[in-house]
Amino acid sequence: MLGKIFTLALGAFAVGTSGYVVTGVLPQLSAELSVSLSTAGLLTTSFAVAYAIGSPLLAVALGGWRRRPLIVAALLVAAAGNALAAVAPDFGVLMAARILTAVGAAVFTPAATAVAAELSGPERRARAAAWVFGGLVTATIVGVPAGTLLVGPLGYRGVFWLVAAFCTASAVAVAVAVPEVAAPPRVTLRRRFEAASDTRVVTVLGITLAASLGVFTVYTYAAPVLAETVGAHGTGLSLLLFGYGIGGAIGNVLGGVAADRYGYRMPLLVAVSGSVVALSALSVVHSTAIAAALLLVWGVSSWGFNPPVQRRLLELSPGAGSLLLALNASALYLGIGLSGVLGGAVLDHVGIGAVTLTGALLCCVAVVIQLLFGRRAALQPSR
Repeated sequence: MLGKIFTLALGAFAVGTSGYVVTGVLPQLSAELSVSLSTAGLLTTSFAVAYAIGSPLLAVALGGWRRRPLIVAALLVAAAGNALAAVAPDFGVLMAARILTAVGAAVFTPAATAVAAELSGPERRARAAAWVFGGLVTATIVGVPAGTLLVGPLGYRGVFWLVAAFCTASAVAVAVAVPEVAAPPRVTLRRRFEAASDTRVVTVLGITLAASLGVFTVYTYAAPVLAETVGAHGTGLSLLLFGYGIGGAIGNVLGGVAADRYGYRMPLLVAVSGSVVALSALSVVHSTAIAAALLLVWGVSSWGFNPPVQRRLLELSPGAGSLLLALNASALYLGIGLSGVLGGAVLDHVGIGAVTLTGALLCCVAVVIQLLFGRRAALQPSR
């Protein structure tokens, strides 16, 4: 069973790398296509926005598809998007390619997460979801640095070809190794959106949006923040961010184990509160060693909140699980998309020191949402 879930995690790594790899090839891409870095950065924003909008809509539209063919098709769409990016003659075509890639990723992630949970059974549901989500975490640890390393010998087009090949290989692996899982029972659009409008669901999505906005407001501008606070540049900066990534991988696993053992509420509060503490402390430290420890803790916390969230959504409405996971992914990517704008505004108008405090404040909002509305919503009867 673990092998089947690992195959789904490899697919998540493929689509995650598809989303994040632009970060590592941005300078060369910008130079070759003769666009500014800020314009080239819109490729990341367009991916996040397309994912956020497309994920719930596609979950509804494709809700009747059998799961394995749906997952395979999603990976092949992501592969096609990366292949189009590799041959794109201009920036406009490249933008369209990124949107196509986002469509594949938006279909794959919630469907694969739901299948992993179905294959594992209720008692290991959060851990299975964490395995799949771990593929996305690993993409930030390995995918982006690998793209940065390979863009020299391969060029940015070669990097996109490589990611397209990995998406295709992942599609083949899923077709061979993952058993068929029946589509969820047919649910009318009205019933699906009734589940999505449940106060308990809205509460969870609010937590995801606030927490992801807080985390990525800081992560997007981690380089200038760490350069200002601890003087980190070059290799030192890479090592600090790698420590954050390692913490993320640990937190993703621990979050799944804790949610299966203790339920969603306590692990969720501990994880988001950990981000509040780590980011608040990071704003005042000037020691590289202390900063490294805080980044590790922040990584554990910031990636540890998602498995409890996914478990909660699957508990609330198993029949609409794919839609709710898609909405959660939308909230996550909406936070990512808005973080660059918010962080940039804080950076320009207040200063670097306020970026980490802004992130901590937003994570505080996530804690407050859970404390004020989570328990009240938990008492409501299921619809």
